[in-house]
Amino acid sequence: MTISPAAAPVSMHGAAPLRQAAQELETVFLAQMLSAAGFGKARSGMFGGGAGEAQFASFLVAEQARAMVASGGIGLAETMFHALKERQT
Repeated sequence: MTISPAAAPVSMHGAAPLRQAAQELETVFLAQMLSAAGFGKARSGMFGGGAGEAQFASFLVAEQARAMVASGGIGLAETMFHALKERQT
């Protein structure tokens, strides 16, 4: 009897792509939440960044979200990782 690759348990090597996908999902989620909360909005006033600031604000928000996930995040990535891992076993 042979085990197909799809039915094989997730090895430590195979878990890395799942963990990365879960972390990317949490990063996108947090970036959307930060944007909705007003992070990255152009400042009004005399020394605002203008169109350039507005264009690059999304990059700043994405990096802030990535840093949040790298430091532990809100636990969404870990929950998603375990759910994906269970699905593959």
